[in-house]
Parts: sequence; C-alpha cells; structure tokens
Amino acid sequence: MSDEKIIQSGKSRRSGIRIMGKLIGLVKPLLPVMALAVILGTIGYLCAIFLTITAAYGLMHILMEPVGELIGLSIGSSGAGAFPGPGLQTLFIALIVMAVMRGILHYGEQYCNHFIAFKLLAIIRHKVFASLRKLCPAKLEGRDKGNLISVITSDIELLEVFYAHTISPIAIAVLTSLVMILFLGRFSPAAAVLALAGYVVVGVAVPLYYGSRGAEPGMEFRNEFGELNAFILDSLRGLDETIQYGQGEKRREEMGERSVRLGRMQDKLNLLEASQRSVTNLVILLFSFLMLFLMIGLRQSGSVDLTGMAVGTVAMMGSFGPVTALASLSNNLNQTLASGERVLSILEEKPVTEEVKGKGEVEFADAEADGVDFAYEDEQILKDYSIEIPKGKVTGIHGASGSGKSTLLKLLMRFWDVRGGQIRISGRDVREINTSNLREMESYVTQETCLFHDSIANNIAVAKPGASREEIMEAAKKASIHDFIMSLPKGYDTEVGELGDTLSGGEKQRIGIARAFLHDAPFVLLDEPTSNLDSLNEGIILKSLKEGKGDKTVLLVSHRKSTMNLADVVYEIDNGRIS
Repeated sequence: MSDEKIIQSGKSRRSGIRIMGKLIGLVKPLLPVMALAVILGTIGYLCAIFLTITAAYGLMHILMEPVGELIGLSIGSSGAGAFPGPGLQTLFIALIVMAVMRGILHYGEQYCNHFIAFKLLAIIRHKVFASLRKLCPAKLEGRDKGNLISVITSDIELLEVFYAHTISPIAIAVLTSLVMILFLGRFSPAAAVLALAGYVVVGVAVPLYYGSRGAEPGMEFRNEFGELNAFILDSLRGLDETIQYGQGEKRREEMGERSVRLGRMQDKLNLLEASQRSVTNLVILLFSFLMLFLMIGLRQSGSVDLTGMAVGTVAMMGSFGPVTALASLSNNLNQTLASGERVLSILEEKPVTEEVKGKGEVEFADAEADGVDFAYEDEQILKDYSIEIPKGKVTGIHGASGSGKSTLLKLLMRFWDVRGGQIRISGRDVREINTSNLREMESYVTQETCLFHDSIANNIAVAKPGASREEIMEAAKKASIHDFIMSLPKGYDTEVGELGDTLSGGEKQRIGIARAFLHDAPFVLLDEPTSNLDSLNEGIILKSLKEGKGDKTVLLVSHRKSTMNLADVVYEIDNGRIS
C-alpha cells in the first residue's frame, strides 16, 4: 500500500466571460485565419440579406411599373429608399451572383473556423498533457481517472463548438448588424434605432438571460458525465471481483440511476434550449412587425415611398440570421464553457514541485536525508528523519506498511518537496538540481508496475527510448524474465493487455525491474521490488540485483525481512523515524 494520501484541491468556478476570454487567448497564433473567417462570414451573410432586399426592390417595381417600361431601363424612384441603380437584367444577374457567392463564402468561413478549431484542439491537447506531466504524480494521485479521461476526450472535443461556432459568429453578428443599422438608417434614424434594439435583444439580452439560467446545470451535467465515465471505468476494471462477489446487479442498478440522473439533467437543458428558441422567434416577429408599423407610419408621413416601406421591412425581417445564430449558441455554450472551465483548471493548476532548469549538471556521489519533515495535509509521515546512503552500497530500509518508506523514495525522486530539512544528492539539495538531471541519475521501481497496451519489448524500452533489441534482452535477463518472454508465442513482440492484465503481478514487477536495469542510472530506488514474487523468484531477483548492480548505489525498502538479505546495511523505520 502506498503511503500517499489523496489530495485534491477545490477551486471556485469563474464567470463565463472570463472563461471565454481565456479560451479566446489561445487563438492568438491563428488570428489571421480567424480574421479571414470573420470577413468571409460577414460578406456571406450580407449576400444572403441583400439577396432578399434586391428581390424586394425588383418585385416592387414590377408591381408599380408596366413590365414593358422596365426592360432595359433603370429602376428609379423618387423618395427615400429609392433604388437608383441598374435595370432588371442586371438585377437578375446580381441575384444569381449573390446566391452563388453566399454558398462559396459560407464554405470558406466554415473551412477557416474548423481549421482553427482542429488546430487549437491539437494545441490544447498538447498543453493538457504537458500540464498533466508537470502535475504528476503528486497532484494526480487519488484523482478520479475516469473524470480526467472525460476532460482530455469529450471536454476538449466540445471546445470545437466554441472555436468553430462561437468566436467568429459573434464577430460576424456584430459587423453584419452594424452594416444593416447603417442601411436602415438611410430610410430613417428611427428605423436604425429600432434595428439596433432588435439585434441587442435577440443577440445579447435573450442569450445572457438563458445563459445565466443554464450555466449551473451545464456544469453539473459535465461533472456528472465525467463521474459516469469514472464509474464505468471502475466497473470494467473490477469486473472479476464484481462477478465473484455477486455485485453485478448492484453495479447495474447504480449505473442505471446515474444514467437516469444524467438524462434528467439533459432534459432540463433541452427544455431551456426549446424555451429560448421560442422566445427568440417571438422577439424576432415582434421587432419585424414594429418595423412594418414604423415604415407604414413613415410612408403616411411621406418620408419614404412604397418601395422604401417594403424594402425596409424586408431588410429588418431578413437580417436576424447572424444574431439568431448567436442566440442559439447559449445553451450549447453553457456546456462548452463548463468543459472549458474543466480544461482550464488543469492548464492553470500549479504542480506541487516546479521543474528545475538552468542549473549546473551534477554527477552522482551519494544521497542523504537530513532532518526531513513531511506530511500529507495534516497527517505527519516523516519527522526529523535522517539517513545517509553511501555510493556503491545497498542500503535497506525495513518497516511496516505506512511507516514512510515509500514516501522517502518519492522525496528522493522529488515527486514531493519536504516541509522541513533537506534531501541531498551529491551534497546538493534536490530542489537545486535540474529535474532532467535528477531523473537521469535515478531509476525508480514502484510497488505497482504500470504496463502499457503495447509489446513487452516496448514496455521495457520505456526506460530508454531507442534502445536496441539486444539492450532490451540484456535488461530482461538481469531481471530474470527473459526465459519467460521467450516462451511466449511472439516473444518480445507479445502484446500485453490493457494495464498489463494479461501478466501476473510478479511478471509485471520483473518487467519494472528490467526497466531499471535498462535505464542504467547510478542510483536505484526499489520500492518493495519483490512483494509480488514467491520466495524462489525473490531469490533469483535479489541475486540478479546483487550481480548486476556493479558500482550502482541501491536504496531498497521492503516490509519483508528476507528482502533485506541483499542490503549492506539495514535501517528500521517506525512511524517516520529511524530506529
């Protein structure tokens, strides 16, 4: 059992605006492409809007003038709102061009947005994995692995909605609305003010209102979704125990309850979305009718002619597309922002130990703990702990589980930092040694060897990327697992199951020891290296360690007395103190 205690830090949720600001900040490297998407999108929407406006001009003049007088003549009319331009033939060509351009521009905008989205998702994944690497292992011990998987898969995927369907639509809606306000201002300042009010209500007020109502349910849904993932992952890992102890029905019921709870949350979000759509459509109709009544009033006062009245109304009715797209974002945006919060929390979380760079390289000479104090939160593990580990010797630490043995190794690896005293390598505090230099000097064999779903050869080669097959085989021989590997149908190319579940605990442990031999560091840390081995294999491994250690320095911790036979000197540890 590890000495570590689960530590998870809570953090209050930031506002949606702050989340959006942080996410937009990641777009900086791709701003030119984003600007192109906004330009294409704005022109595309204007093509769609002016398609109907141009058609309205043509239709009004066809109704108002004899058809014969229109062919080849300019479409002109007195009064505000008159169309001073081309004839019907040119108008017809313009309609075709705008219709075609609308499709081309929309495709270009979507292409740019999705290029940005997928590029940024790759960048975010890289950043998240880099952050997880820095947080390991201290900040990730005891973390809900299923929830972490949910963050690095579905949460990051959901950010595609933000980058492909949120940022540029907001800019496009603002620019398109501005152009339409100026256009309607040609008819009357009152028309421009009414249009501005309509765009603000549909594109800002309604989304903000429903966004505030859906923010908390959206976060609850994403968290519940992550917890369901974690529960399913746990259920799969513990399938053997579930079957053995007849807990299948209980797990199935709990999974059903979680799924129903998740479904209710989704129904609540769907109801909010449907309600928002209804309110948005109602507001659009309201402002369209208000514009109609305004134009009728302007017509009666002589401020606009009949064509101007019709065109102004049609322009208002047809110009809500960009802000409607904006309004429909808010419910999906709630979940997107919830996902963004979860991703940003990982990116911004500070590691327990900061990586050290830029210091002079250190050659391994010896190691020591000097008056070390360490606690997991309020649980004191080591108290005024001191030990010297001379070069070229095997130093053994014997003690019961939970006495602080594993913690000492993790402090030597600088997975954690001491609260008092010092851990020194070659006389230098490990906090002053380059992290990469420290890792090169140390090989660490943990209690539970983690294997990847890959070949045995590649699992051993984790300790030395690019190692030759001969080097891998030599390390396996030293760990007394070569003969077992060669007995397998595919030898070193045999695939191990997920988490190494196709191998026994002892076989996995020997692969971990083979990694240590392959890494070939001068300082070897062994945490219960034979806990999963029988006495015969323990003797073989200990013999291999003794013969293969050469001039290496070994720190061996175990609760087994027999394992201490390898040590040159043995210390007893009890409640974090040497005795």
